[in-house]
Amino acid sequence: MPGRRTFLIGGGCTAFIKPRATRTTEDMGLEAATKALLDAGITYDTVQTAFVGYCYGDSTSGQRALYNLGLTQIPIINVNNNCSTGSSALYQANNAVKYGEVECSLALGFERMKPGSLGTNFPDRPSPMILFNQKSYELEEELGENHGPGAPRMFDNGAAEYFAKYGGGIEHLAKIASKNHRHSVNNPYSQFRDGWSVEKVLAAPKITKNLTKFMCSPTSDGAAACIVASEDFVHAHGLENQAIEIVAQALTTDGSSTFEGRSAMDVVGYQMTKTCADKVFKEAGFANGQGRDQVGVVELHDCFSANELITYAALGLCPPDEAHKLVERGDNTYGGKYVVNPSGGLEAKGHPLGATGLGMHFYIMMQLRDWAGPMQAPGLFDSPDKRGKYGLVHNVGLGGAVVVSLLRRPEFYKPGGVDGRARLGYNHACECRPITVNDVNKVKSKTASQYVLQHAKL
Repeated sequence: MPGRRTFLIGGGCTAFIKPRATRTTEDMGLEAATKALLDAGITYDTVQTAFVGYCYGDSTSGQRALYNLGLTQIPIINVNNNCSTGSSALYQANNAVKYGEVECSLALGFERMKPGSLGTNFPDRPSPMILFNQKSYELEEELGENHGPGAPRMFDNGAAEYFAKYGGGIEHLAKIASKNHRHSVNNPYSQFRDGWSVEKVLAAPKITKNLTKFMCSPTSDGAAACIVASEDFVHAHGLENQAIEIVAQALTTDGSSTFEGRSAMDVVGYQMTKTCADKVFKEAGFANGQGRDQVGVVELHDCFSANELITYAALGLCPPDEAHKLVERGDNTYGGKYVVNPSGGLEAKGHPLGATGLGMHFYIMMQLRDWAGPMQAPGLFDSPDKRGKYGLVHNVGLGGAVVVSLLRRPEFYKPGGVDGRARLGYNHACECRPITVNDVNKVKSKTASQYVLQHAKL
């Protein structure tokens, strides 16, 4: 069923920080959700359902975070889909509006992680990733010996397959990583704002055969939130000056090629991503792989620079054999065909698993509002119909799930008037500030519990 039009009307984000257990998930969740509600100009009473994503936390952590804003008895669903958790929560929130269940829904994601490589919290049972690791390691017989922790090693094997088929090498991975670190300098939410050069990236300690430390995303703490609403809701609340349409969105899981094929790229989601992207552009009305030339800005899942390299082609941003050439041309940064990861990407911005996908949507929403300040991609609003170019979001989780979203400013966009910047008192698209008790009081429900709120640390 086609469903009805849906729109992102509010977004909020915390700083993504080193995992030092300085903030709880409920406090980070309160900050992100409060900012999103202020941005949208609504209270928590208006939210009719919520989906909360996290990977490392006990059951009902979503309720614990949102109960700070009120006990309104709405459905709150907790979501865990590995690194695509945040976008999976948004996918559910979007569908609730798209298919008429509610008029307004909230997606929230957060993570409190441990330093170092990812591990399991359940050592007493087999990991669901065992077969993925095993398949990737088997393919090293063809690709060459590798080493290192499971996740970077698997993505490195994907890059090794690309190099063997089409050319390119570690210098292309370094250029991607350096580009992301350079972009991150302009992002006040970023965990790293060092702007590492290609030489610095290459000189960093090796994690796997091809990947250095600065080509890898760090573990992080943080939260992000997005609010989805129907077109009727947008008009009823006068949000025409900031609503961004979710033109198309899809979630896909692995196909048979992941295990039956001989592709290390497919093991880490290449075919899964391609299938998802093709579905999204078809849903948006494009045929035969068209539509990519109308994309201007992209936030894609660069958990490792190896994944950004292979994702260019999977999303259709270039032919399968030209990802390294896209890097050489500079078509992934300002002045090129696309601006990819203007936020700094996961490699520099940070990667708190449950928040990552929602953070990506937050950044693209702000790009399409033209609020992104020093991160703003140029030329997004140059088109005959004045709607401008599309923003593309890609979020992958091994195990596996991919979410791809195509966003655009709607035809009814009207600049001017009070918007989220006025309601927060600053432009939260490119300035990071903490929330206050007064902020919470503006958006909390009439049912808010002082017993709960007295434990919040803002």
